[in-house]
Amino acid sequence: MTLSYQRLYRALDYVFKDEKLLKLALTHRSISGNHNNERLEFLGDSILGMIVADYLYKNFAQEKEGRLTRLRANLVKQDSLAEIARRLKLGDYLHLGAGELKSGGFRRDSILADTVEAILGAIYLDSNNIETCRDCVLGWYGERLQQVATETVLKDPKSRLQEYLQAHHLSLPTYSVSAILGEDHNQTFEVQCHIPNMSPVQGNGNSRRHAEQAAAIMLLKQLGIE
Repeated sequence: MTLSYQRLYRALDYVFKDEKLLKLALTHRSISGNHNNERLEFLGDSILGMIVADYLYKNFAQEKEGRLTRLRANLVKQDSLAEIARRLKLGDYLHLGAGELKSGGFRRDSILADTVEAILGAIYLDSNNIETCRDCVLGWYGERLQQVATETVLKDPKSRLQEYLQAHHLSLPTYSVSAILGEDHNQTFEVQCHIPNMSPVQGNGNSRRHAEQAAAIMLLKQLGIE
């Protein structure tokens, strides 16, 4: 075992048999265009989605598909993975090119989140055991798996829509007022919500904010997650 990785092994709760896999998982493309962690990230992304979906399916038996989709999106989004990376102190171990080092790439959410997925892919290849991956993932999330259920329920439709789109690497929505109807004391706002490559939807409400939330609900339904 390389001494420099001992603390990381304890944080991951996994010891690599082939340490080259771990080093590759920690190597950003700014170091090498061919020898980097992008392929491991691709593998880890799929494994993570399956493990989280399996956990939610088995532990939230009363929830419908749309709600489960929102919960999964919340757990695997960039912010959540970057939070895990910071707890694991992955930034201390990243192999970055000079430009990324200078710009603080070891603190960047996108790089940290991608590295979590790459390490999971590396653990799968090293262990050849999906259950080992599951144990690691559940350990990394800890109580966050239960907390996310409550947090997601409390979030408004615009926040849920934005989180879903971010988790699926889709463009964020834009909202525009198309009409204001009625007298000053009793107005109805009509707001259109646009997402590229999707039909625009309209929401109505007695304020711009309420109309935007109504439009967001319409889009969530169109996406099948409300």
